[in-house]
Order: sequence, then structure tokens, then C-alpha cells
Amino acid sequence: MTINVNSLPQVELFGQGNVGCKGCGAAIAGRQAMKVLGERTIITIPASCMATLGGSNTRSAWRVPFYHTLFECAPAVSSGIRAALEIQGIKDVNVVSWGGDAGSADIGFQSLTGAAERQENIIHVLYDNEMYMNTGGQTGSQTPIYAITSNGSLGKKVRKKNMLAIMEAHGIDYVASANIAYPEDLMAKFQKAAAKKGFSYIHILAPCHRGWGIKPEETIEVARKATECGLWELFEVDEGKRTRTYEPKLIPVADYFKAQGRFKNLTDEQIAEFQKFVDDYYGKGE
Repeated sequence: MTINVNSLPQVELFGQGNVGCKGCGAAIAGRQAMKVLGERTIITIPASCMATLGGSNTRSAWRVPFYHTLFECAPAVSSGIRAALEIQGIKDVNVVSWGGDAGSADIGFQSLTGAAERQENIIHVLYDNEMYMNTGGQTGSQTPIYAITSNGSLGKKVRKKNMLAIMEAHGIDYVASANIAYPEDLMAKFQKAAAKKGFSYIHILAPCHRGWGIKPEETIEVARKATECGLWELFEVDEGKRTRTYEPKLIPVADYFKAQGRFKNLTDEQIAEFQKFVDDYYGKGE
């Protein structure tokens, strides 16, 4: 499935008037996704940067119904919305829960795994900036090993939880990784997820310049390096069939790490460790 960018609607359903930081990866992801999801969409978002920048009080940057939920329950709220729509015989609405690291992989995982197990007809999005930026940049399960955070100045000691593998293990209709630096790939995956009748999960790399130690104008560039060096693979699992959707150039992983302040403490040995992982994974090792 491909996306013709020239055929996308001109109307902006998310983004105009949001209060996000310059170069916010989460806001970019929201704008790209809504180009495909369209006006017949209902969004639920737990406590997160995305909920805050999307609106507060009587103002909203969303042009679709938007519910700001508690931290732990966006997929549960989306499940209830879907049930209410079905009772009314309304079928042509995309119901999307859209959480950050904490609201998906950690605090919100119990409602996420429950909705996936039940095969609820919803899409869940994890926009991944790899730390808890809405509360100051703390370490979370999606923080990569060795990354420096506001409460981990020496770097994280354990590896990042593999949420894509966990969600794939649920046997749901559709699982995909995405990256805001590859909008056509991202939008094609949302288009495919929206056509499914069961549960879909899309995990988006969405850098935060403040937490990553980069300039606001470098958000897309650094996101692209994550995929081109092989550390953020773009793939999908469509009803059990796994397909890589983009073949990276496999630039040195050092190009990615050295562009970010959060990895300033990485040693040459640690960079070599990541390079070996990539080489072995893509069959380039000795």
C-alpha cells in the first residue's frame, strides 16, 4: 500500500495552534497520521506531552473529538467509545488511543494489553520519545540503554523494553513501527490499520529535542539517522506476516549517537557493541 502525497487533503486536523515545542516529534506524528485518518476519527490520549500540547480547558488543536484520559486507561476509554458506536450502528469511525511511553508501555500497559487481548476494533499509537518528557525527562522502559535522563545522569543500566515484540505476541491484526522522518511509510501504515476490523498497534519514533540534546531543527535529521543506521527498523506484521518496509543505508551507528547530548557519555566500546548488534541483525557481521 502506497500513499500519493499529492492526493492528501489540505485541511489540517491536528497541529494548528498547538503549544508544543519547536520541532516536536509528537506533534509531527499527529499531523501526519491525521492526514490519513480523516475527520471520522475519535482520539483518546492519556496524560502526556501530546495531551497537553493538543489542548487544555476550552481550547484544542484537534479538529476531531478528543478525550484527555487518565494515565492508565486510554485504550479502555477507546474500547468503550467503540462499543457505544456499535450500539448506535455507526461503523465508519476510526477510534484511536494515542499514548506516550508511560501511557502505553508502563503506567498504561494494563489497559493496552487488555484491549489487544480482546481484539478491540481500535488503533493504539505509542509515540516514542524514549523518556517521560511531560514530567521532566525521566527514565522509562522505552529509554535506551546508556541514555542520560533527568534522573539518570550516568545513563540507563538496562535495555529498552521491546514493545513491538510484546504487542506482536498478542496475535493482533496489525503491528507496525514508524518514524516521522518517513511520512509516506507512516501514513501508509495508518491507512492499513484503519482498514482492519480488530486491534492495531503502531509504534512511532518521535524525538524530543529537549530530552535528546539536539537542536529543534534537527528532529527529522536525527530521526532519519536512527533508521538509516539500523537501530530503528521500519517493518509491519500484517496478520502474522512480517515485512521490512524500508531498507536502510546502514550508516555507522556512531553518526546517530554522536548527534545527541543524551549519549555524550558513550564509550567507543559501547558504540562498537551497538554496531555489532546492527551488523549481526542485518547480516553484515563477520
